Amino acid sequence: MKRIFALALSLLCLASAPAAPTKPNILFIMADDLGWMDLAVQGNKLVDTPHLDRLAKQGMRFTHAYAAAPVCSPTRCAVLTGQAPARIGLTTHLPGLYFPKDKRPQPAKLTGQLGTEYVTIAERLKEAGYANAFLGKWHIAPSVARGGRVAKELSPTGQGFDVNIGGTSYGGPPSFFSPYRNAELSDGPKGEYLPDRLVAESIKFIRAKKDQPWMTHLWFYTVHWPMQAPEALLKKYENRKGPGLNDTRYGAMIEAMDASIGRLLAELEAMGEAKDTLLIFTSDNGGFAGVSDCRPLRESKGHLYEGGIRVPMIVRWPGQVKAGTICEWPVVSMDFFPTFLEVAGLKPGKAPIDGESILPLLKQKAPHTPGGGMKRSEIFFHFPNYAWHMGNRLGGAVVTRNGMKLIRNYDDNSLELYDVAGDIAETKNRAKDKPQLAKHLNDKLSAWLKETNAPMPRPAKN
Repeated sequence: MKRIFALALSLLCLASAPAAPTKPNILFIMADDLGWMDLAVQGNKLVDTPHLDRLAKQGMRFTHAYAAAPVCSPTRCAVLTGQAPARIGLTTHLPGLYFPKDKRPQPAKLTGQLGTEYVTIAERLKEAGYANAFLGKWHIAPSVARGGRVAKELSPTGQGFDVNIGGTSYGGPPSFFSPYRNAELSDGPKGEYLPDRLVAESIKFIRAKKDQPWMTHLWFYTVHWPMQAPEALLKKYENRKGPGLNDTRYGAMIEAMDASIGRLLAELEAMGEAKDTLLIFTSDNGGFAGVSDCRPLRESKGHLYEGGIRVPMIVRWPGQVKAGTICEWPVVSMDFFPTFLEVAGLKPGKAPIDGESILPLLKQKAPHTPGGGMKRSEIFFHFPNYAWHMGNRLGGAVVTRNGMKLIRNYDDNSLELYDVAGDIAETKNRAKDKPQLAKHLNDKLSAWLKETNAPMPRPAKN
């Protein structure tokens, strides 16, 4: 009788025990070269982005999101590893070394790839049973064969992803229309548009893996050169050039990407996957000058001013992130790695992490306290290389959580201090007005550069 009672009691306990928390799916969408002002929801009146606008209404929009670097390759490494470009040594876009012909300092030495010694988020999430897919622009390893193919161990499938669709050494696609001339992407029907194809492949993967947790990194080549979009959208935008849009083709490409994202969102709903998916949309750096109008931000891609590093960011997570909310706390690309670890129930490994989980911000824990529940006070940047345009000064930067920003120019160690909270266009250098604050932030930057063993520029050639 006692055995029967004990068995009944154990069954009762099992029945009443709370179910183990399920691991959410993760959909990380990153545009290429999309500027902070390049969406309608960000205030651009010349572009139509209804699906991303609706996504913002369904989730949280970050107004002070930053890319880890003002160019693409370093930011991609930061997303995958949670480590700052300064620590990895991949501080500019590949192949990346541009040398001045004048007396300016020489760029820092560059690590030419994200090596296998770095543990990626895909490798970590495998520990939690995730299936991982990579689709789109890789651009963090050199080419070893035609079509942009990279060495197996340096490809997405060598870095923890189960699937690689389109990930090569290419910084921009040879064509946005099939035939693609991409070693990791079979050609579709003639005229097939690349964003549509990448979304179709994403849907195919998600359908196949819906019985287990999955992570999909959809890294669009859009809106990188070449400027190509479907003919109907080119015609729609042909008269839209003006404040907010410097190239009508650029607007057409943005809307085409938005439409493809809309199809992906609809499929997630139809499959019943949307409710269990943490979705993040962002960009790898600021807008590309000439096609993107970054105003009111100063400068554009390739600069440490806000136009080069501030990016759009939207997060949707039904039941976890309150719809229609805005977060003003500064976040950066390295934050995604620890965030994904936390939601997957994984602990940090031995490797240093330069980011911090944004889960407290997403769940609005202590939103009115300093840091909104986050521990750090500053975000650091290091750009010791010349961008392709050669118009930038080599430098480092610090952004504080209360909206102050310091830039140190490495050529002469001069300091620029801006109150970006009140002067978003960075028009007034406050370094002379606030010398103590400038020194304080400069000292913090020095300590961070030393701690990360950041590669520094070399002296100018005689």
